Amino acid sequence: MDLLFPNLCVTCGESLVKGESFICLKCLNEVPKTNFHLQKENEVEKRFWGKVPVEKATSYFFFEKGSKFQHLLHELKYKGNKEIGEILGKYAAAELLQNEAYNSVDLIVPVPLHPKKEAKRGYNQSEWICKGISAVFNKPLIVNNLIRSKETETQTKKSVYERFENMQDIFEVKNPAEFNGKHILLVDDVLTTGSTLEACIQALQKSKNVKVSVFTLAIA
Repeated sequence: MDLLFPNLCVTCGESLVKGESFICLKCLNEVPKTNFHLQKENEVEKRFWGKVPVEKATSYFFFEKGSKFQHLLHELKYKGNKEIGEILGKYAAAELLQNEAYNSVDLIVPVPLHPKKEAKRGYNQSEWICKGISAVFNKPLIVNNLIRSKETETQTKKSVYERFENMQDIFEVKNPAEFNGKHILLVDDVLTTGSTLEACIQALQKSKNVKVSVFTLAIA
């Protein structure tokens, strides 16, 4: 079976050994980690200053175009290898817990896709990242309360202001009481301008005494 369907690392293409899944240990060790979770007033937190209230914010690794880790995200987001999100979510969560601020998280919430887009893709990649974090944190994963109520154009080629405009009032919380008094870890795959996360946080702020921290797998 291995001759016909070789079990290869999605990042480097080398054969995986027993105990490895999707990503080899060598590539995991080479992930360009930010370690922002150990830094006060880090680059991710600064992107939200003066915009929306955030308790803590961090990204697991640096995103660079053309790198093998761009390919890793492409596999997660577009090639159906959703389990990559869960694997990386577990590794990232173990490191997040080095910072006591993340120990107070009550709920894990993914940035939602519009139902049409999720149906077309077959899954929400951010939800799969959340599955890994939820397993390590031992905290509930909530996927049905924060929803994307409006379908928008892709953000890829838009300017910062156009991204902001495109994200206005597209998220809502169906049951604000479920989030009352909770510390939520809001999770997405890649942080670029932060406009999507800002829009989510604005919707979450409709719950009483809610606290929001942010985690993304990568930062561009």
